[in-house]
Amino acid sequence: MAYTANENRYDSMTYRRCGRSGLKLPEISLGLWHNFGYNDDYETGRETILAAFDAGVCHFDLANNYGPPPGSAEVTFGRILKNDLLPYRDEIIVSTKAGYDMWQGPYGEWGSRKYLMASMDASLKRMGLDYVDIFYSHRPDPDTPIEETMGALADIVRQGKALYAGISNYNAEQSKNAVSALGSFGAPCLIHQASYSMLNRWIEDGLLDVLENEGIGCICFSPLAQGLLTGRYLDGAIPKGSRASRDGFLKASSITPQLLKKLNALNDIAKEGGRTLSSLAIKWILRDRRITSVLIGASSSAQLKENLAAVSQPALSAQELEKIGKELQAVI
Repeated sequence: MAYTANENRYDSMTYRRCGRSGLKLPEISLGLWHNFGYNDDYETGRETILAAFDAGVCHFDLANNYGPPPGSAEVTFGRILKNDLLPYRDEIIVSTKAGYDMWQGPYGEWGSRKYLMASMDASLKRMGLDYVDIFYSHRPDPDTPIEETMGALADIVRQGKALYAGISNYNAEQSKNAVSALGSFGAPCLIHQASYSMLNRWIEDGLLDVLENEGIGCICFSPLAQGLLTGRYLDGAIPKGSRASRDGFLKASSITPQLLKKLNALNDIAKEGGRTLSSLAIKWILRDRRITSVLIGASSSAQLKENLAAVSQPALSAQELEKIGKELQAVI
């Protein structure tokens, strides 16, 4: 059956301006890091992406190495875009990145001009696009001059292959240097993508101040701390199929009694306010107006809708923020 988007898709979503640019992003964006590769069910991924768009989520975030295998998330998204979302392309923000290991040899990762240019072309081919809206340097390269990396981003923008340039995983000092280099090439930095959650607050130590001063947006990934803030681990058990059970980025050994105490205390605060732990975690990030968008992942449309519920909930009260602050200050 042909897809027709929900006519009221923009009514319930809030959009924030990205720094001092003309671009606005939904408060919640959908990331395709996991769950959209060749190893995942295509129809489930399609249903999730279309449910997101129907709810006003018009920003879809990818990278060249998302899958698995690497590249397959872009192929899946390109197929859904071609079959279902192409009539709405002008309403959609597509972002992708390059910086992590993608192919063999010395030019298959990091930040050389050769790698970034080749990766951009390959991403466009996989998605069947003429351009993406945002192209990121996925991580700083310690061995390549920042001028080379940022010069490549600027040229990609000038060539029309991306409308905006962004950076990801750069610390405060690295961000200053990258922003300065991009500016010298006449391609301002639009946005910074960084990990941030109630359990991972490193961007508060200088990076957010840099972004605010430079008029750059911030989009946060892993807002639920790899699933720790979903409520799945509150009883200390490791659910079958969960990220901790696969011993990937989230290790089962990291779920300590001290961490469980903190998670349950945060969950109690959430319940007192009529929220879930995940919606509390998302709303807590959105308390800061310097944050443009929260980037969530989803393995199903049901999981997506659970997280989207945070948008319609009231802002955290001063009392809730005070209680959360006390719990976050406790030593794990």
